[in-house]
Amino acid sequence: MGTGSSPCASCKLLRRRCAKDCIFAPYFPPDDPHKFAIVHKVFGASNVSKMLQELPIQQRADAVSSLVYEANARVRDPVYGCVGAISFLQNQVSQLQMQLAVAQAEILCIQMQQEPVPCNLPTTLMEPDQLDKLPFSTSNNNSNHNNNFNNNLQQYLSFASSSSSIMQDPVKRESLWT
Repeated sequence: MGTGSSPCASCKLLRRRCAKDCIFAPYFPPDDPHKFAIVHKVFGASNVSKMLQELPIQQRADAVSSLVYEANARVRDPVYGCVGAISFLQNQVSQLQMQLAVAQAEILCIQMQQEPVPCNLPTTLMEPDQLDKLPFSTSNNNSNHNNNFNNNLQQYLSFASSSSSIMQDPVKRESLWT
């Protein structure tokens, strides 16, 4: 018999005498009859008994817990059972991950619009004689090419240092995904 003189929930539901070695007694106490009723409705008492007898004693409690969970899921969703619940939750996680990625991208776009772009280029213009000492300058016999290159580099450096002062209207921010 289960606990005390009261028969276990399975024996009570099946209207039979609860034996000392009742396989259901440790897992379906008399104070929780709904637990066995739902497992019995979905799987049948005979099938549950066979499953429990095939398992080692230390694994039976986990098996009963799984059977109760699956039986509850089958009552709610007779076709898919707990697989339907798992699929629903996986889809929900996937949608939330997508929303999170979109929000992070929008935050990044807003931050890039608000902060000046860090530039590793020098902020002051170099003198022409300093430009000749750069490792990519050519030899002195090509001075015309060197001067053109230096002029272009100076223009680029002056543009790069002045472009950070361009102001953007914060009201005109647009989302990439709306």
